[in-house]
Amino acid sequence: CVCACVFLLSATPLTLLKLITSPPTVRIVHSGHACNVEEERHTERVYTIREGETLELTCLVTGHPRPQIRWTKTAGSVSDRFQDSSVFNETLHISKIQRHQGGRYYCKAENGLGSPAIKSIRVDVYYLDDPLVTVHQSVGEAKEQFYYERTVFLRCVANSNPPVRYSWHRGRDVLSQGSDKGVEIYEPFFTQGETKILKLKNLRPQDYANYSCIASVRNVCGISDRNIVFKLTNKTASPSIKLLVEDPIVVNPGQTVSLVCITTGGEPNPTLSWVSSSDSLPEKSVVKGGTLTLPAITSDEAGVYSCVASNNVGNPAKKSTTIVVRALKKGRFWITPDPYHNDDNIQIGREVKISCQVEATPPEELIFGWLKNGRAMRSSERMVITQTDPDISPGTTNLDIIDLKFTDFGTYTCVAALKGGGIPEISIDVNISSTTVPPNLTVPRGKSPLVVREGDTVELECLVSGKPKPIILWSRADKEAPMPDGSLQAESYDGVLRIVNVSREMTGSYRCQTSQFNGFNVKPREAVVELIVQYPPSVEPVLLEMRQGLGRPVVMNCRVLRAHPSRVLRYEWRLGNRLLHAGHFDQSDETEYTVKSLNREGWGEYTCDVNNEAGAGRCTFLVTGKAYPPEFYYDTYSPLWQNRPTVYGFKLQWTQMNPNAVDRIVAYRLGIRQHSVFIEIPVDGTITKGELNTHNLTELIKPAAYEVRLTPITRFGEGDSTIRIITYSGDLNIFHCSFEEEPICMFTQDKNDDFDWTRHSAATRDTKYTPNTGPSDDRSGSKQGFYMYIETSRPRKEGEVARLVSPFFNVVPKNPYGIANPPAYCFSFFFHMYGKHIGTLNAFLRQKGQTAAEGPAWSLSGNQGDRWKQAKVSIHPTASFQVVLEGIRGPGIEGDIAIDDVTLEEGECRDLPPIRSGAP
Repeated sequence: CVCACVFLLSATPLTLLKLITSPPTVRIVHSGHACNVEEERHTERVYTIREGETLELTCLVTGHPRPQIRWTKTAGSVSDRFQDSSVFNETLHISKIQRHQGGRYYCKAENGLGSPAIKSIRVDVYYLDDPLVTVHQSVGEAKEQFYYERTVFLRCVANSNPPVRYSWHRGRDVLSQGSDKGVEIYEPFFTQGETKILKLKNLRPQDYANYSCIASVRNVCGISDRNIVFKLTNKTASPSIKLLVEDPIVVNPGQTVSLVCITTGGEPNPTLSWVSSSDSLPEKSVVKGGTLTLPAITSDEAGVYSCVASNNVGNPAKKSTTIVVRALKKGRFWITPDPYHNDDNIQIGREVKISCQVEATPPEELIFGWLKNGRAMRSSERMVITQTDPDISPGTTNLDIIDLKFTDFGTYTCVAALKGGGIPEISIDVNISSTTVPPNLTVPRGKSPLVVREGDTVELECLVSGKPKPIILWSRADKEAPMPDGSLQAESYDGVLRIVNVSREMTGSYRCQTSQFNGFNVKPREAVVELIVQYPPSVEPVLLEMRQGLGRPVVMNCRVLRAHPSRVLRYEWRLGNRLLHAGHFDQSDETEYTVKSLNREGWGEYTCDVNNEAGAGRCTFLVTGKAYPPEFYYDTYSPLWQNRPTVYGFKLQWTQMNPNAVDRIVAYRLGIRQHSVFIEIPVDGTITKGELNTHNLTELIKPAAYEVRLTPITRFGEGDSTIRIITYSGDLNIFHCSFEEEPICMFTQDKNDDFDWTRHSAATRDTKYTPNTGPSDDRSGSKQGFYMYIETSRPRKEGEVARLVSPFFNVVPKNPYGIANPPAYCFSFFFHMYGKHIGTLNAFLRQKGQTAAEGPAWSLSGNQGDRWKQAKVSIHPTASFQVVLEGIRGPGIEGDIAIDDVTLEEGECRDLPPIRSGAP
């Protein structure tokens, strides 16, 4: 059964001590995988860690009330903020830290007393990337001689922190400055140690060899050296390439385009890659060797595509081509009356011009044709067809009708096409007749001003007359503001602007305006529509809790921030459903209700509803006599006041938040969650603000931790509770758990695993489905006894993990960064691993702050037979710790693993049982 957890909670009156508050203090301690920590370096603490390891920083605080903790990071112009930590979560944990996460980390603690306490530590992330060698050569002609000097430069670069040291080898020989007259090794001044260049002067036959660049950070943080080999031959040359395509490539949409790039030179053999002007290649593109294929190309995929060849010799070679995808879109027209007459109408005997515009790609392939009543037209003295200069108005053609006659009335069609074909033509019809008249805009009667309620759907309307009817442009007339869809201008073909879910910000003037497109090229016609959006009152406070004692006054104030319309405002005060007071606002924008002397019937929810035509806004006041929560005092010196072989006592201390806000606190209810024990601690006299209260907990079982809940009680009833964890901070003697009771000795299920361990007994477990796995009784042989096991039936899958985590066992060192001679503890348990699909059972040691152990302290896999066996392992923690039991599901359903009788005791394990993996 579970270790006997019997303890006494004395019900003596509460002890009141001196007034106590203290500002925060803070210090940062570290664990995780640091490879070096410099505690003082020009008043700066530096924490060095290898990239990919786990960073763990803990912020230890003092102060009362308990300070709130926040971690922040600042590195150059980058600022990362971590979420606020609770009092029990002061550790900043970063798994697999990356180089960009280095920088200065700040821990800030504040409790409203004095200035916040801030401490910082600089995290230096060490790393070393593989080096890269690039080769350049220069050829110079010597004067008055008939030979060329050929000099080669080998440049080695590796990204690292700390700065890297380079060394060069030719074959197996180390190259150094002065070791060979034909070799020079140097670092350019401007690189500040970022590279080391090997200069081979006037190449000799022996210079053709394998060159190795070794990059080293001198094994700091265990980072091993990296090297790269480059083979220099008399054929070494920079890359050259050739594109086997035209430039530009003009295609129709939907075609498949293949771009072929081949290397024409370069040693070592160059690597080919493709890039595009849009930064990334299309998702459906296929690159195979030097060929880039773009299936079913679209207009969006048009642009410049470049083939790049690189072999780290000289500069990369680059060749580009442009893909042009044919397209015709956005056909529009406009009619221009005779410019020599101040008249917007079309009249017989005057000139009229029809313009047609189309967006074409490529623009040079665009061709136009004109039809009248379906018959082709040619340019003549009276019917002049022109194409506008592309630099002035691209893609535009004009038909000028000189001296308009009655016989010229009809339908004119502008036809746009591309010379290459393959793209559907665009036809635009324009009717010229006696009914062709300029547009006019009006707002229908009753449509302005338009009054609507917030959230409605509204249609703003402008009636457009004329033939043809142009496109209508809507915009804000009263201010430079975007339209409801976010654009500055919205198009409408029927003159209606539809707004869904209208909001108060949309109140204002809206301008409708004729466009020249698909209409007359004349001065725009305009009209304005006024939109008024009504909305219910916005009030404050929306919700306010007011704590007050009996017999005292309560004043509630509800204030109107904004409303439309604001002239018809009525308010109603209620307690629950009971009407207390009602009235209208005059000049004031607020209303007040006072309870002169609060009685028991006066506690409850008060509401103030403020109404206008659009609806109501509500202020809510929750009037209560509930006491504020107590605030535990965490800085008690030596709270462990009783320490016997198997039990300990703890001095619990706290102050009361705002004790005078409500009726006098008459008692506290103290509860222990693990065992459902509750007692009342009577209070004599009146508790004052900042007064330290104390109560002794006795007969707590070592080394268990307890969750304590403390609740103040007044005439109103229970107030707000506060919870804290009580942990044993003395020496660990023995811990034993056989899972006989539901709290399972404060073991918890890991939140980051795949499934949970299950508490069961042979009497309750159904073995019909998988009879060939799992125990038939607990470790003691009882079918009524309980144990923990992992159920591996469906939906569980192979490799899924379940972890059971023990409570914390406190082993507090004097030095917060570790202890020289860590104590030994023997961790033992019984296991049952029977079934042909048994996976793995692991036991881990997890020290405070860790989320994952380095590796299992104990591990076993495979079928061990239908019997209970014991496992023992010695552990040597250096800080407060937990033990973790991990079950991993095997390949099938007959793989249940069970554990029972977990024990932890001081000293090394003796008489270790022989265990053979996979032995049935």
